[in-house]
Amino acid sequence: MAEELFIPQLGQTVETVTIISWHVKDGDQVKQGQEVLEVETDKAVFDVEATDDGFIHIGPYKIGDIVPVLTVVAVIGETDDQFEVKQSASEVLQDTPLENAPAVSSTTTAVDTKPAPLDGERVFASPRARKLAAEKHIDLAKVTPSGGSGTRIREQDVEAYLTRGVKVSPVAKRLAEEAGLDLRSIPASGARGKITRLDVEKALAGKAAAAAPAPPVIPMPKVEVSERMPLKGVRGIIAERMAASAHSTARVTLLMDVDATKFSALREKLKVEKEVEWGFKVGYNDLLAKVCACALRRFPFMNARINGDVIEQLAQVNIGIAVDAERGLFVPVIRDVDQKDLGTIGREFRQRVEEVRSGKISPEHLSGGTFTITNLGMYDVDGFTPVINLPEAAILGVGRISPRAVVLDGEIVARQMMMLSLAFDHRVVDGAPAAQFLQYLKDLIEAPNEVTLTK
Repeated sequence: MAEELFIPQLGQTVETVTIISWHVKDGDQVKQGQEVLEVETDKAVFDVEATDDGFIHIGPYKIGDIVPVLTVVAVIGETDDQFEVKQSASEVLQDTPLENAPAVSSTTTAVDTKPAPLDGERVFASPRARKLAAEKHIDLAKVTPSGGSGTRIREQDVEAYLTRGVKVSPVAKRLAEEAGLDLRSIPASGARGKITRLDVEKALAGKAAAAAPAPPVIPMPKVEVSERMPLKGVRGIIAERMAASAHSTARVTLLMDVDATKFSALREKLKVEKEVEWGFKVGYNDLLAKVCACALRRFPFMNARINGDVIEQLAQVNIGIAVDAERGLFVPVIRDVDQKDLGTIGREFRQRVEEVRSGKISPEHLSGGTFTITNLGMYDVDGFTPVINLPEAAILGVGRISPRAVVLDGEIVARQMMMLSLAFDHRVVDGAPAAQFLQYLKDLIEAPNEVTLTK
């Protein structure tokens, strides 16, 4: 019997992939573990491996097609087998222990979805049931299958479990009751599936938008179109996230001129002294990451996020640095920057950049950031207003370093000046504390301490 090859789960948030290329042709003989297919998620490119030895028969999917995860895309068997799916990938997974699921190559991050034991037995559940249970923080061992003991848990079983009781904050409950909203219809964003005030307000806004008349359709001017590019894949994800940030945060941007003369001199010094030892030439982003880490430790309220109706200050200082790649904008994250020396930070950053541009970066290295730096100085940009990288509270925009005439000690002199733009969420932090944080960054850059920044 032919073995079905389907798209494996490539991360907790990945729902669809784009087929990039096949490494084999229809009818080729393949070995178990051989990379046969290349797919792209919203974050990276992954290889899918053959699950058995045999001859591969590819399904009716073309390069560029977007397919859901767990879709059967080929079968592996004898030479005369044909692509004919008798079971959906979801049903296959329900009856197959996780260790027998398709392997993901070493460039991917496998997600452990092994079910919890129940009276010494495995809990079988559909992928949709697992996903819903994970989103709502539900232990599947506590969910009763509608088909009786020993049968598989379906999505509707998890939904039935949810209706037994709704976790809601007192304020959210009052608002919902006043507006006549059904609490069970409101998606929860709070800890352990609790409905918060913001969840109710979002539901009310959605209800109002649904009742409002549809916006007028703006006619497109009759202009010749040279190319059409679908707003999907990485570009679509960027559009969605940027719009979400602009609409869900109370963004304020502070601009500040900084004298980077000594900062620039320190970078030139380290480029010469450390290139052989560290294996790279120190860049401004390396130094800026260390400067920001020092400032975030000094002002922990900037290293924060909103989670439902709670502001969380974060224990780790994980700094994302925006990187432009052919496929779009990516923000690889360097973890625990405050605990690493400059050489380690620089090596990790260069490794992440290489992974981004080759399309092989793991989702693990694109998540978990607590603060972001975006530098457009290399494009001769003086200043700009960056968009906050949710769920973080702030982002630092960095402009070019260029000579300008300034007044210093009563005299007009040429100094290497740089503009910093700090965009922050006013829901998390007020203007004066944010200005203090930016001012501290300015002090660290204008009078850089080589020992502090390199250790």
